[in-house]
Amino acid sequence: MPRETIAQFQIERLEILTPQGEVDTELLPVLSDRQFLQLYELLQLTRIADGRALSLQREGRLGTFPSSLGQEASQVGSAFALTTADWVFPSFRELGVFLSLDFPLSQYYRYWTGDERGMLCPPELNIFPINIAVGTHLLHAAGVAMGARYRADPVVAVPYLGDGGTSKGDFHEALNFAGLYRLPMVAICQNNQWAISVSRNSQTATETLAQKAVAFGIKGIQVDGNDVLAVYQATSEALERARNGGGATFIECETYRMADHTTADDARRYRDSAELDSWRDKDPLLRMRRFLEKRGLWDEAEQAELEQSQQQQVDQAVADAEALPAPTAEEMFRYTCHELSSRQEEQLKECTDGNP
Repeated sequence: MPRETIAQFQIERLEILTPQGEVDTELLPVLSDRQFLQLYELLQLTRIADGRALSLQREGRLGTFPSSLGQEASQVGSAFALTTADWVFPSFRELGVFLSLDFPLSQYYRYWTGDERGMLCPPELNIFPINIAVGTHLLHAAGVAMGARYRADPVVAVPYLGDGGTSKGDFHEALNFAGLYRLPMVAICQNNQWAISVSRNSQTATETLAQKAVAFGIKGIQVDGNDVLAVYQATSEALERARNGGGATFIECETYRMADHTTADDARRYRDSAELDSWRDKDPLLRMRRFLEKRGLWDEAEQAELEQSQQQQVDQAVADAEALPAPTAEEMFRYTCHELSSRQEEQLKECTDGNP
């Protein structure tokens, strides 16, 4: 029998906002001027809060910390499209997601001091704890999405991962499950070009990461991950599709990790400085600020006022985080288990001598 082509595919790439602040008006999301300003304010807050965390780590007041410098648009743009009812599954580099959903910054800082209470989610939000084990949380997201589908609950499960996560077996299992059962799940990949010291081109042969979605029968799209408007638009469309029974989506946000992998890393040992320099002009904050200036919505005075206000906000978050007393043994046990087994009750008693 003659050979024939069974299937062909194309991957869409979405870009709306150029580094110079110009936009394709036909693709511009339907947002108010106030919402455009909110996006920029969240981008700026993420960068200021991230910078403070790095300083705190160097001072010995935080543990090892993963910077989100340069990736703010991928986080803020996607989270801005979510509702508080959606279920979010962060990896370890999603500061902008937490801030966009109004998660207390003081708690976020507290977590990185080594205090697990920092991830006690406020009751009005559905954010799972930060996941350090790469890719494993995608399986949890698929399970929640399956539960939502069974209950006809119009919520979406949204796991975040990096480019390295697409090389893990958990990623393929979760997306295969999501495709097979048409689950309401939107997986958002921040392709920052590096999985610790392994470059994106050294871990997969595919031209894009987004095309991996094709194998699972779900939609895949690549967006300019430094374009907050493109990320927002792609996420909004994916969420609407998921809520209406259209199944899962895999979004590749092409961005760049401007900082080290974590404060325990030195990217100069494996990364060319010229590559880093080539991404500086693609800064997500600069392009959004230029966009606002062109629309007459922003100027130097407003920038200075915002920075001062947000510095004060971050100062207060640090003070609140450090004012919290150390956890008791009781809290450490209760954080993990809703009900203790008899053995755990005995262990708790041993830890506290009966006085938790």
